[in-house]
Amino acid sequence: MEKLHHELWIVQLINAIFGPIVLKVGGLFGYHFENSAKPIPDAIVMVYLIVVLLVGLALVLRSRLSVENPGKLQIVFEDLVGGLRGMLSDIVGPKGSGFLPLVGTIGAFILVSNLIGLIPGFMAPTSSINVTLGCAVTVWLYYHLQGVKAQGIGPYLKHFAAPPGVPMFIAPIMLPIEIISHSSRVLSLSLRLFGNVFGEELVIIILFSIVPFFAPLPVMFLGIITMPLQAFIFVMLTMIYLGGAVAVEHHDDEHGHAHGAAHHPEHAAA
Repeated sequence: MEKLHHELWIVQLINAIFGPIVLKVGGLFGYHFENSAKPIPDAIVMVYLIVVLLVGLALVLRSRLSVENPGKLQIVFEDLVGGLRGMLSDIVGPKGSGFLPLVGTIGAFILVSNLIGLIPGFMAPTSSINVTLGCAVTVWLYYHLQGVKAQGIGPYLKHFAAPPGVPMFIAPIMLPIEIISHSSRVLSLSLRLFGNVFGEELVIIILFSIVPFFAPLPVMFLGIITMPLQAFIFVMLTMIYLGGAVAVEHHDDEHGHAHGAAHHPEHAAA
């Protein structure tokens, strides 16, 4: 594996500029880097590069927003945001659009992270388990916090032992199953994304080492399809987990609307 690893020019540049500063700051806290020549790992450099690219793109789009004469790029992004908002409403519920900032941001980050690895001289930060684990933990904490916010701490914890429609007497069986199920979601989200991206990058590197330039091209073209698909799967699972976390609130809202319609049929008819 070490023979297949290639140094990235941008990582070398960033470490040459900021490496001494990182070493000094780490020394102040008593941290010693294993590789003092490269204290900033490849994945961290690529993560910050993608963050800068996304923030820059957002600022450019914001400066060119127009209601009367929208540009082509604005129309494309409006369609993407509209589609994502519609999916959130369908999967999570009426308040699903409120989760758009987190879902959209993490989806954009994973999409660009996956695709940038297909460009020679760069790597996909999602080929590092640390990055995918960070994304998975972020989603895991977020949907639990939203579940507590939507239902309250007591009812949300109760649904682990007795989900809606399940009798209380089987709570001792359901509780460990639910805990294991929710805990495994971190592994599921992180390992699925990491395994697919890392595996594809590894195949490209191996083919490039055997027959440069031409042999990796079919796999790279396939990656143009599979990399967005991996981002889409991650986003879909995030929506599903969010929908499950706030589902009780939606059921209560629907019940309340039905109850109100029964008592005020004239409002329902209107």
